[in-house]
Amino acid sequence: MNTIRKIYCRTFQKAFKLALPFLPYRNPEVVGSVKALPEILLKKKCDRVLIVTDQGIRNLGLTERLEQALKENGIAYAVYDKTVANPTTVNVKEAEDLWYQEGCKAVIGFGGGSSMDCAKAVAARIAKPHQSLAQMKGILKVHKKLPLLIAIPTTAGTGSETTLAAVITDAGTRHKYAINDFPLIPRYAVLDPKVTLSLPPFITATTGMDALTHAVEAYIGNSTTAGTRKNALDAVKLIFENLDRAYNDGSDKEARKNMLRASYFAGCAFTKSYVGYVHAVAHTLGGQYNVPHGLANAILLPFVLEEYGDVINGKLARLAQAAGVATKETPEKEAAQAFIQAIKDMKKRFGIGDTVSEIREEDIPKLARYADKEGNPLYPVPVLMDAHQLEKFYYLLMDKKQEESSNESE
Repeated sequence: MNTIRKIYCRTFQKAFKLALPFLPYRNPEVVGSVKALPEILLKKKCDRVLIVTDQGIRNLGLTERLEQALKENGIAYAVYDKTVANPTTVNVKEAEDLWYQEGCKAVIGFGGGSSMDCAKAVAARIAKPHQSLAQMKGILKVHKKLPLLIAIPTTAGTGSETTLAAVITDAGTRHKYAINDFPLIPRYAVLDPKVTLSLPPFITATTGMDALTHAVEAYIGNSTTAGTRKNALDAVKLIFENLDRAYNDGSDKEARKNMLRASYFAGCAFTKSYVGYVHAVAHTLGGQYNVPHGLANAILLPFVLEEYGDVINGKLARLAQAAGVATKETPEKEAAQAFIQAIKDMKKRFGIGDTVSEIREEDIPKLARYADKEGNPLYPVPVLMDAHQLEKFYYLLMDKKQEESSNESE
């Protein structure tokens, strides 16, 4: 990245960090069970609600406890269950139409990050019906009070129940973009381990590593606070203590509960301190090829950490201590390398590879430009990179057989 652009990025990030104490960040109120929601809804005079979820969650019967609780308390509800991974503008429009058809008064995002992002976008459209989602893209463009928004995560990873972001994919162009504003932070987050018990092992792993990525990127960035550093360290500790347990025994309620806490802490950390190039690149893979976000983050994380180099050794060493793979006496560089290796070992245990077979070489310049545009100047990364430098990660992730075939054809 050229010097002038570096100065611009760092100045922008410094200004944002100085503004942090004055911005209206808030954490959602935590609720321990879906059965507690009817009382909240009735207090808020919300007697008709829209549940935004996906077909897989519905087929597993995970919404049944919530639906039963609503019925028993005389609260009508409509269910939109067509949300896809990397939710699209079409999903948002369909769910929004259902809201108006059923006369709903509150939105519940029930599922992984995709369902919660879709629910947030629906709420934003209801608050600003004359503005398109594309017009809300970027920072602080919603600035309107949303209808009551409740998030019920079924995966312990996305942290969407705590964040001010909704990530949406344009159904026509496949461009994935974020809408960031404080009203998008849900009013309530329901951390109910029972809704995560039937999550398959691989999704447990990738969403858990999504939470790990949130915590790590928030911690190594340049806009941390004492609070976000503590949240990130707590999240990393909980993930290393509980993710393998949840992966190996999905019915381990304590491990599931601790992973929900980890995801929540990681979400609180990155909501204020932001993420980095792992996310910027992962979002383009989700938008272009529909690669699940947690999987893309898990694949990318060690590659990006290695590319940052020695500048993050001190911070990675402290993360290594939280993870239990190093002590205070371990030399910084050795501890940093142990932390990166621990992530690689985790990927191997969970059957997460190092490639994304869908990547096409001809797409790389465009994807790198999208990642550059998302990451710069907003993300306070430890080392700045431009589109040309970000291309490296796509080539690293390309299926080697495909790369060889491409070279042979030239």
